Amino acid sequence: MENTDVDAIIQRSLEGAPISSEEAEALLSMREPRSLDRLFGAAREVKQRNFGNKVFFYGFVYFSTHCRNNCSFCFYRRSNASSVRYRKSEDEILSLSTSLADSGVHAIDLTMGEDPIVHKDDHYRCLIDLVQKVNDAVDSPLMLSPGALPHEVFGDLREAGADWFACYQETHNRELFCRLRPEQSYDMRLFQKKWAREAGMLTEEGIMVGVGESVADRAHSIMTMKRLGVDQIRAMSFVPQQNTPMEKHGPSPFLDELVTLAVMRLVHPTKLIPASLDIEGIGGLAPRLDAGANVITSIIPPLKGLAGVAQHELNIDDGGRSMENVECLLDELGARKASLSDYSDLLRRCRAAGA
Repeated sequence: MENTDVDAIIQRSLEGAPISSEEAEALLSMREPRSLDRLFGAAREVKQRNFGNKVFFYGFVYFSTHCRNNCSFCFYRRSNASSVRYRKSEDEILSLSTSLADSGVHAIDLTMGEDPIVHKDDHYRCLIDLVQKVNDAVDSPLMLSPGALPHEVFGDLREAGADWFACYQETHNRELFCRLRPEQSYDMRLFQKKWAREAGMLTEEGIMVGVGESVADRAHSIMTMKRLGVDQIRAMSFVPQQNTPMEKHGPSPFLDELVTLAVMRLVHPTKLIPASLDIEGIGGLAPRLDAGANVITSIIPPLKGLAGVAQHELNIDDGGRSMENVECLLDELGARKASLSDYSDLLRRCRAAGA
């Protein structure tokens, strides 16, 4: 597609016209420097219109790295004997959550692998009770990322205090999904977002960039997220992990993720889009915000025995991913921390829009 054509797509998006899947694919394919500058500038303009220069912070509590799944890309796959394994106690989780809330994060993300101990309980009582206790201990909204759950559990989780439910499809190409997540159901995972929304939770969907998907696949995912009606969307670059089937699969060029984030911003102007600290650490934050992201995720307190996901150690114990350190960088990033009331108002608008 000629530069004039992609410029016209960008201009129409700035004027409020919806972007088609074919147009999204054209934008995702761009690599000419002038057109990329135009794309990133448009993404920043759309973000500024809807959010100003405010950013939101999510604390991250990866409370169990045990997992029953054998995902091809994941360091924590069940067959990886070199993976870092731990299971935080209830007291530790409460202490970590309280510490993050006190630091001023806007939400707390409680994440685990599909821990066999949790998932062998048909009623998921231990997970529901944990959410209830964390909710009682902190005022911060709670995001839950526990893997795939049965339909009947979602109402109890919402009642216990889960505001958000995150479950990433990684790709919306069914064949590729089966290679990435063997022995798992594409539909079961996709339905998680639907069931969470029906229970009154806000939802997050996410894809990985550089796992063998085509540009058309990426465009399809961005449009599928729109049809799902999720409230937060993310794209994260694939990072090869030791002792996994994809260990030799080359990492994705960082530019691919940045372009994906920018196109996401044009297609989803009012959605929350994370800039994760879990790929390049603090060094990757500025480009992601410049590409249209407005949520800083994977805030992890140092020296607490917590791991990241794609990068299980990077910038954690040196304090690089702490709330205090990231806040100090906001001025030079041209951003400012949103107030807690800003975030509460945003969640109310999200719920009203999804009602």
